[in-house]
Amino acid sequence: MKSKFYRYLAAAIVAATALAASPAHAAKVRVVATLTDLADFVREVGGDHVEVFSLATGVEDTHGVPMKPSFVPLMNRADLLVHAGFGLEHAFLPALLEASKNPRIQYGKAGYVDCSPGVAPLGVPKSTDHSQGDVHPYGNPHYMLDPVLAKIAIGHISDALVETAPQYQADFTRNRDAYLAKLDAKIAEWLKLAQPLKGLKFVSYHEEWEYFAERFGMKVFGTVELKPGIDPTPRHIEELIAGMKAEHVPIVIREPQFPEKVPKLIAEQTGAKLVKLPIMPGGVPNTGTYIEMIEYNVQTMVKAAKEAHVAAR
Repeated sequence: MKSKFYRYLAAAIVAATALAASPAHAAKVRVVATLTDLADFVREVGGDHVEVFSLATGVEDTHGVPMKPSFVPLMNRADLLVHAGFGLEHAFLPALLEASKNPRIQYGKAGYVDCSPGVAPLGVPKSTDHSQGDVHPYGNPHYMLDPVLAKIAIGHISDALVETAPQYQADFTRNRDAYLAKLDAKIAEWLKLAQPLKGLKFVSYHEEWEYFAERFGMKVFGTVELKPGIDPTPRHIEELIAGMKAEHVPIVIREPQFPEKVPKLIAEQTGAKLVKLPIMPGGVPNTGTYIEMIEYNVQTMVKAAKEAHVAAR
């Protein structure tokens, strides 16, 4: 009787393990996304068939999302881990993956979804010497601020969802195509709206706006940081202010995760407009989705550019 019980118990454990490891049988595909824009894309494509959690809330530095113990059980249950790639999440993701011990989402496995393949990176360094700051060896990882490149990430997410839950392929494909059509329509609107930004120079706190600038025809004049991840020195601030005055740079961008004091000082000293722009959905109020965030950024930049033009008259 006892041996028969253990045979039943072993069979039940095997069945439960197989069920847990096969999301095709699950009610929803469980997805952990590192950032809020990626989580938004998963919701748009996955619809009712996904359960999504974002490690970031939108106000953090994308390089340093605080690691919380509560993340580990979520990652243990995840069928997919979606991240931006290019080493953007290098400061927190490897440790979380190691802690999770979830074989489905480890590097090289089907559930490990890198959204960067297909993106041509900007700013690939010639050297990774740490004296140059927090250098990204694969290039600038902030490509998601270009809505055209964001479509590449959406494609990777769609492919991963189909591979994980092929029974929902028709729904995933329909949702993806509808969202891409909506995004394409908005991109056309943004490009038209952004015409006043052509050739505009600006300063940002961190090297996060290169892709955004290239898409909308702007020029990055410099950064508040001395080097990536290194706080500005008084000499750097003085040189930046002098250069901005000489080149008539009209806008300073401050991202929500960075302090306002130095960007505000630079804007006051140069007469530039100081704008606060989110790098992820949720970074400022009323930017809960990716489209809302890009819309906010374009409109805010255009408004600042027009105000700076009037002030310069």
